[in-house]
Amino acid sequence: VSESINRIGASIGRFDEDMLAELEAVLIQADLGVPATMRIMDEVRRDIKESGDASREAVLGCIRRSILAILGEKKQLDLDKENLNILLLVGVNGTGKTTTAGKLCAMFHTQGRKVVLGAADTFRAAAIEQVSLWGERTNTPVIAHETGSDPATVVFDAVNAAKARKANVLILDTAGRLHNKKNLMEELNKIRRVIQRTAPEAKCETILVIDATTGQNAVMQAKAFQDVADVTGLAITKLDGNSKGGVAVAVAHETRTPIFLAGLGEKPDDLADFDPEAFVASLLPD
Repeated sequence: VSESINRIGASIGRFDEDMLAELEAVLIQADLGVPATMRIMDEVRRDIKESGDASREAVLGCIRRSILAILGEKKQLDLDKENLNILLLVGVNGTGKTTTAGKLCAMFHTQGRKVVLGAADTFRAAAIEQVSLWGERTNTPVIAHETGSDPATVVFDAVNAAKARKANVLILDTAGRLHNKKNLMEELNKIRRVIQRTAPEAKCETILVIDATTGQNAVMQAKAFQDVADVTGLAITKLDGNSKGGVAVAVAHETRTPIFLAGLGEKPDDLADFDPEAFVASLLPD
């Protein structure tokens, strides 16, 4: 995005209507999505009309402000210090859900918290194996049953294990079968009822994990999961040097849900709190 914007503004330093149209195309190609791009460009044109300033600095400043307004203030996972915190990770298969669960274990361990991991995606044998591997890598106890068992039963056992171990955080990896929304909704509702019954005092966050490289598919997934799950925050994976990172803006605009976490690589410590200011600085030229 930075290179393309620099190229558009390089010749004159002032944006005319043709250059603004080109800028609009660049933002859409960078996966900001049509609705968010239209909002940003409307604000740019209004700003130029009101101030009479169509300089590169003024246009970039307006884009920066518009994107920050869409992303909202920096919001982090706010854990309850007194009670158990349950993080329910949802999202389609392949977005990096299980990897995010493992990275969260590593992150919380460095903060000195006691963590338990629950393998509630019982649909795929590979998912249970992957959770177990992350448990070994991060020295985290894993509660798992056999493939095909009831996810709600795994959650029941995981909640009780977390309470018995006096853990601060329970991370639950769930299945991501979106082709059958009704089944997914029933499964997630059942899991939520088990949590409410077994640990009514626990603070529960439902974090939707989306993959930045999937472009506008990520927006469709986010909308679909909002329909079936009470999503409280987002984690965006594969934001490592990805020119398509603009999907974070599209998803924030479409879902109006805070982005808590950014996955920046493959290593256990490659997970960070999402920082809107830093993100916009990486997306736009100086």
